Amino acid sequence: MDLKTIEHALAEYGLILLATFHVNPDDNIPGLAGADGTLVLAGNGGPAMWHCFASQRPEPSVSDPLDTWSRRVFEKVAAQLAGNVSALFPFHGPPYLPFQAWASKAGNAHPSPFGPMVHDTYGLWHAYRGALLIPSLLDLPVRQPQPSPCDACRHKPCLSACPVDAFGPGTYDIPACVGHLASGHGESCFGKGCLARSACPVGREFAYEEAQARFHLDTFFANHR
Repeated sequence: MDLKTIEHALAEYGLILLATFHVNPDDNIPGLAGADGTLVLAGNGGPAMWHCFASQRPEPSVSDPLDTWSRRVFEKVAAQLAGNVSALFPFHGPPYLPFQAWASKAGNAHPSPFGPMVHDTYGLWHAYRGALLIPSLLDLPVRQPQPSPCDACRHKPCLSACPVDAFGPGTYDIPACVGHLASGHGESCFGKGCLARSACPVGREFAYEEAQARFHLDTFFANHR
């Protein structure tokens, strides 16, 4: 097995490989029991995953359709790959698996000023939908550590774009955000997705389509209202 094989299997569902690293006992990975292993984090970046999900979406009665679809897809990919590959998910909990810490370890994603991870290529327009744990050491590309793109972002528009100032350095006022969405004045948020996210200049060519942006914000609003 190699990364190309894994990338090909993921691509069938519009998923991309976002991060990889060799694991150690400090990574808090369940089921590894101290053995050697490689963790492959995958998800969306660009519209391909959304198009696959939209065409295969579970029945409307399913309360968490994207999580349900992601679980089904990652478990199917894991079963297709030889060598006892297992699938892990960021939405199964509590306790939740430390996907953001894993992404940071891989070196190509960094905490943004208002919370979500910013990817070197995809900016804020990516999400980790799952991970594949391979119980062997795959050959991985040598990656030179890169500074966060936020370090060179002088004005940090993500911190000032929210119409109700829900975001500050390391803080997120969820009640203010939800209250704005419920007020009837949040249509621009529903149409474009979170305006703080949309203000980020990194990876704008991968920005969510309106249908995807609305889906994610509708889901957030339903879970927090």
